[in-house]
Formats: sequence, C-alpha cells, structure tokens
Amino acid sequence: MIHHMIGRVLQGRYQIVQSLGAGVFGQTYIAVDINHPENPKCVVKQLKVTNSQPSHLETLRLRFLTETETLKQLGHHDQIPQLITCFEEEQRFYLVQDFIEGHSLTAELPVNQGLSSCWSESEVVQFLIDALSILEFVHSQGVIHCDVKPENLIRRAADGKLVMIDFGSIQPVDFMSDSALPIYRIPVTSLGYIPPEQFIGQTQPSSDIYALGMIAIQALTGLMPLQLKIDPQSNEILWRSRYTPVGDYLAAVISRLVRYNHKERFQSVSEVIQVLKQMPLEFQESPVLDAKYSVINGVNSPRQTLAKPKQSPLLTGVRVGLAANSLVLGFGVYSLVNNSPAYSETETLYRATENYQSGDLDGAIALAKTIPTDSNVYPEAQVTIEEWQKQWQLAAQNYQKAELAAKDNRWSDVLRIAPRIPDILYWQSKTNKLVDRAQANTNIESQNLLSQAYDKATDRDFNSAINYLEQIPQNSSKGDVARQKLLEYTQKRQIRAAYLLQKAFNKAENRNFDDAVKYLEQIPQETSVYAIAQAKLIEYNQKQRIVAEGSKLKSSSIAKATEPDENGDESFIRSSSSTKLQDFQLGNEFLTEVNIR
Repeated sequence: MIHHMIGRVLQGRYQIVQSLGAGVFGQTYIAVDINHPENPKCVVKQLKVTNSQPSHLETLRLRFLTETETLKQLGHHDQIPQLITCFEEEQRFYLVQDFIEGHSLTAELPVNQGLSSCWSESEVVQFLIDALSILEFVHSQGVIHCDVKPENLIRRAADGKLVMIDFGSIQPVDFMSDSALPIYRIPVTSLGYIPPEQFIGQTQPSSDIYALGMIAIQALTGLMPLQLKIDPQSNEILWRSRYTPVGDYLAAVISRLVRYNHKERFQSVSEVIQVLKQMPLEFQESPVLDAKYSVINGVNSPRQTLAKPKQSPLLTGVRVGLAANSLVLGFGVYSLVNNSPAYSETETLYRATENYQSGDLDGAIALAKTIPTDSNVYPEAQVTIEEWQKQWQLAAQNYQKAELAAKDNRWSDVLRIAPRIPDILYWQSKTNKLVDRAQANTNIESQNLLSQAYDKATDRDFNSAINYLEQIPQNSSKGDVARQKLLEYTQKRQIRAAYLLQKAFNKAENRNFDDAVKYLEQIPQETSVYAIAQAKLIEYNQKQRIVAEGSKLKSSSIAKATEPDENGDESFIRSSSSTKLQDFQLGNEFLTEVNIR
C-alpha cells in the first residue's frame, strides 16, 4: 500500500515524502536525505516481493545484488540517474537513485487527435534518436529496461535532454526466458507499451524498441496505445490514417518498430538509428521540439512549421541501406486503406483490464469471456479472470475490515489492514481515504502513547513504558522515536530487574522475606534474571511459611536455610556466573528518563 510508506524513514536517513507511481516490478517514491545538511531529494524504488519463502528471498537477494552492480554501470551514462545506494530492509529490497528535476514526457504528448497538438515528423525523429541513444547504451550492458513508457522518460529541466528512469525493472537479456508476465500484475500506465512477447516470458531487446514505437505513434496521432485498432488477421496495429500527416518513410520505420512478431522488428537499436539518420536532411534537426519545450516551461515561443517533405527515396527505388527491403514490407502492412475497426484478443484483454481497475469487475469478466477458445490469448484470459475474482474478493473483504476498524476508531488496525488490499485502483482509491484519516488520528494517538511511556519511565516502570511504546505503529510520525526509546527502555528494564533482585537478596539476608518477595514479584518476565527471581520466590515463600507457622524447627531450619554460601554472602551472582553485577552498571544516571520530543 502506498500511503503507509509516506513519512517512513529507511536506513535511518531516507524519508519517504511522495509516491511517484507503480511500475511493472515495484513502487517508486520521492524521498529526502535527512542526514544531508541540504536534505536533497532522491528517488527510492521498492521492488515487489511476491513470495516471502526463505528460499525465494535468497534467490531474489542474489539477483538483487547482481543487478545493482549493473545499475551502477548504467548510471555512468549522462541520461540515466546515478545509483546512490541499495539495501534490504524488513525483507524488502530498495534502490536509491538521483532525483531528476524536470517533467515526464506525458506532459508533452498530445491528448487528442487535433493536428495542432500532434507532433511533427522532425519532433518524432528527434525524440526517437535521443531515446534510442540511451537504449543503445542500456542494451550494450546486457540488460533490457522492460518498462519504457512516457512516465519513465523525463525532460531534464537543466538542459532539455531526455533522461530514462525507473531501472528497478531491468532484466538481463537471458533472464526469465521461460517466465510469463501475467497481465493482472501490470500497472495500467504500462499497458499498451509492453509488447506481446513480454507477456509470455520471451522479452527481447526489441521489446524496448516496440515501446518507443508506441510512444512515437501516440505523438503522431494523439491516441493512447489502448485506443488503437488491431488487424484481426495479422494482429498488427492500425495506426496510420488520412488524419495522420506522416511521410511514407517515417511511417514504414515506425511500423517496423511495433511489429507484432518481435522477429520482424528491428533487432538492434543501432539499426534503427542508422535508418533514421538516412532520412532527408530536413528531418534530422529542427527547433520545433525546443519550441514546444519552451512553451511547456512557460516561454511563449510560437510553434514553427516545416515545408512539406519530399517524396521518400524508399518509394522511388533508391536503396536506403540494410533495412530497405524490410521497410517496404512494413509499409505494405500499414496501407492507408487498411482501416478495419476489429480488435485483437490482446486488445480485448487490455480493455477488460481497464474495466477491472476502474471498478467494473462484471464488465471486465464479460469482456474477457468474449475471447474465443481457439485464441492463443484464451488461456491467459481464463487465468486472468480467476485471478481477478480472487483478488477482488480479497480486496473487498479487507476493505470491509478497514472500514469497520475506522468506524470503531481503531486507526492502527486500519493501517495494518490497508497493505493487504491488492493493487486494484478502485479499491486502493477507496482505502486511501481511510488511510489518510487513520494516519492523522494515529499520529495523535502515537503522541499520547509516547507521553504515557515517558511518564511510566520517569516512575521507573519500564515494563509499562515498553507496553505503551509497542502500541505505537512503526509507520506513524513517532515511529522512529518509539523504536529508539524501546531500545533504551529495554536496557533500563534489565538494569532495574537486576537492581530489584539484589534488593531481594539483601532483604533475605536480614531474614526479611516479606520484603524480599515483594521485590522479586516486581521483576518482569522478559528480563534475563527472571528465572533466578522465580526460583528465589519459591524459596523465600517457603521460608515465610516456616517463620509464620512458628515451627519447632524454626530456629534450626532458618539457620540452615540462610547459611551463607562459600563466599560468605547471599549474593545472587556467583563467582562462576558469566554475568557480573557490575555489568548492569546500576548508577542512577542509567535510570533517569530523558525525553526526546
């Protein structure tokens, strides 16, 4: 759950202040380094852990340590954030990276099909070359990004360059070759940019290339990936129409970027860059993107226009290098007359997922059930429906528990239950309202509990003080102070217990067993001297009865029972003991309460 992380301090220095959103393999937050004098911002990536079994965690731990070494290498590129540190805390894995000031590419992309908002060819080419140059370096390190989307491309405020972020999702080129990526685990913001092979565990370097192609189509058409139509025979994307003013050359390049079969796409980033740089010179560089960037940043620069492009050499028979033949093939698939309104089964499942996330479970299931049994998507659709029903029921049950806890003002229970709610936008949005209320009330309750703990500690009742502290939720505003005081009071409780035991021995040595018993009864069970205290309690109770009964054997029994040990005293710590009384350091300063407010 997102909200339970806000305010939390990781590794004693990185305080979470804001959620940035979810990726395929984890949640991303903005944090501040509270140990640095200037409290700089950084990005914290929490990787998902779907299985807490020790063997699985050990495998994840090994992979995590291996991949962080790769992230360090990736950070050497000027357009990739540097890795600050990585660590494991409470069986969760975290990455901390530089925070990039700027805005995501989402802010620049058109939101409708209006020609005035769609990008020009030169803008698209400039974007592709810039982004591909980053990917070229990434792939050269032997890894695939796996979650390229507009949110993960930041226009850096300092120089206007693109910066690729969220490398917590990377995979080695040969990793998980037989592991599928279920659609129900993918954030809605990533759907449409992820190619088909990634869902069946056959992720390729060209999977990242596909994602950039989808962004380029979005820039040219104003349509989100899930709004595009699919050819039912070929499963290819139908994106080009008479409303899309794009030349044949660039259209053919983009079409090949997003081919359904990954083997029919460009197989390397360098191949794409080479083909793009062979375009007519007027498309290589243009101030248009800079003008758009200026408008976004508040500068009223007018949009600039370009002359109508020349006829593509692709159509006049001029060779354009190693990709010429395949480009012709790509263009043939995306003819202007091929404008079928049909949807593919994959598109149907995408749209069903949107319905599910927005709260329409019945509609989502009904739509997913329209996928034919002979479709290669049918097995995944059936598994997805089953998972939806299970997750939905789990979310509903936990939300009801959280809602009931809120009605009863059990705010810590709300925060405890909230993380159990699955990643369903509908249920999370409802739960977040409860969490906000719970967080505010928990902070008030935590302050009261902390004050009561201080009062008990002042009275040397460290056991009660610890009980109060243990009621303070770790994710509350007083969680860090509570953890610190727990360590302090646990030590003081041990010192106090040793002190009480020694007082009991002193009283017993003077045959005052009544007072000795009273001291022993104050020793908490959680302390290391508790077992000794219980043994002495039995002994002294027996001696009390002997004294009270006035037994004829009183004198001899008491005399025998209170014989000094070989050292001549009644000290509870023998010379053979590994624990020494001086180890407890019973000075008054160790029992003095120092409040941290």
